[in-house]
Amino acid sequence: MELGSTIGAVRSKRVLIGSEASPAVIVIKDGKIHEILSGSRFSGDVGCEVLDVGDSVVMPGIVDCHVHVNEPGRTAWEGFWSATRAAAAGGVTTIVDMPLNSIPPTTTLSNFHEKQQEATGKCFVDTAFWGGVIPGNQLELRPMIQAGVAGFKCFLIHSGVEEFPHVTELDLHTAMKQLQGTGSVLLFHAELDVLQATKETGDPCQYSTFLQSRPDLMEIEAIRTVTELCLQYRVRCHIVHLSSAKPLKLIQKARRAGAPLTVETTHHYLSLCAENIPAGATQFKCCPPIRGSNNQEQLWSALKAGQIDMVVSDHSPCTPDLKKLNSGDFTQAWGGISSLQFGNCRQTYGLPLFWSSASKKGFQLSDVVRLLCQKTAQLCSLDNQKGSLYPGFDADLVIWDPERLFEVEEKSIHHKNKLTPYLGITLQGVVCATILRGQLVYREGSFCPEPLGKHLLIPQRKSCKTQ
Repeated sequence: MELGSTIGAVRSKRVLIGSEASPAVIVIKDGKIHEILSGSRFSGDVGCEVLDVGDSVVMPGIVDCHVHVNEPGRTAWEGFWSATRAAAAGGVTTIVDMPLNSIPPTTTLSNFHEKQQEATGKCFVDTAFWGGVIPGNQLELRPMIQAGVAGFKCFLIHSGVEEFPHVTELDLHTAMKQLQGTGSVLLFHAELDVLQATKETGDPCQYSTFLQSRPDLMEIEAIRTVTELCLQYRVRCHIVHLSSAKPLKLIQKARRAGAPLTVETTHHYLSLCAENIPAGATQFKCCPPIRGSNNQEQLWSALKAGQIDMVVSDHSPCTPDLKKLNSGDFTQAWGGISSLQFGNCRQTYGLPLFWSSASKKGFQLSDVVRLLCQKTAQLCSLDNQKGSLYPGFDADLVIWDPERLFEVEEKSIHHKNKLTPYLGITLQGVVCATILRGQLVYREGSFCPEPLGKHLLIPQRKSCKTQ
């Protein structure tokens, strides 16, 4: 079947429905899953050509709800064309774009419309958009909700860019009052600057120097603030990119008290360790920082126990000069990791990164769907059309081989700047093809000739509910 063509049905010996992978045929009509026929019920005639993928796993397309596309304004860092191609290559069929680091940021209704206009005709996968909360924009929040943003992101510490200032506690009370009753969600970069009076000491080329400047306490105190606000206003709240396991007790306590609070971690916190970061290797810098191996094991345990709800990429690219590769200075380098798509055979970072470790820790294929598809779709209120294989849902499918190994190579990376801490490592899990609303958008290194993605505008929810 040609790339870009409409597929009528997909057959596999391993279709992942519920907790089981079993023989089935997914019948597609008008871009939706029409029905799913088990192997025992399938007569061989569904009235259309069937794409038979053998024993490759077929599961829902991944919903990556934490991606920095950076367009308009910083397209040298990334853009919708390159970012969404990288996503498609990794089995990601939906991304949700963060309100920074584009210029202008998505903090007003006018800026949101500008972002949509920039994205038009450039997306190879479906794209939704987060808005932003900054000081003084509280009257923009409800208009943006009505226009279809998935929710809002804020920073409790300097964001790294001047046009997206961090909020104070007073700003948060004002924003929470606007969000009450809307069903929208407020995402927090949960670090508080508790070390204002101290200065970084030590060799700036040693990762330990940077790590000491962003201790666990910054996340603990920020999350303490978030849990108190969440319980006071009962507005849906979400902790992005949790790096430290230490605040998990605070999160669990708040949830038991009824807080509608969710939390994500990222592939880099689950796959990289501070002890293994070489001197001057600034491609490993992100905020919050990658912590030690003991902390990483605690994150995996929390993920297995359901204390962490989902895993995302936090794809946060920049140009090579901002990574300060020549000086190797961690204190001056841009803090972000490119992690939307991956390697030889054109893989997503997320799927093989997660599966390479998770499969050895007792996780099942059904856990991949729950953590990378279903829970992420729930967060951005797309769980009525994305993230699951059900009749009536969008026919977004990723076809992949979870047993196959590959080495990450620069020549096969599709996002704009090829900086990544994963070059040269061997991962497990190869994406063979990606189907978006019934159309073949990616297969074995090749893309459909034209972008087929659409904008996803989120209908306003009537009330707040715990995920």
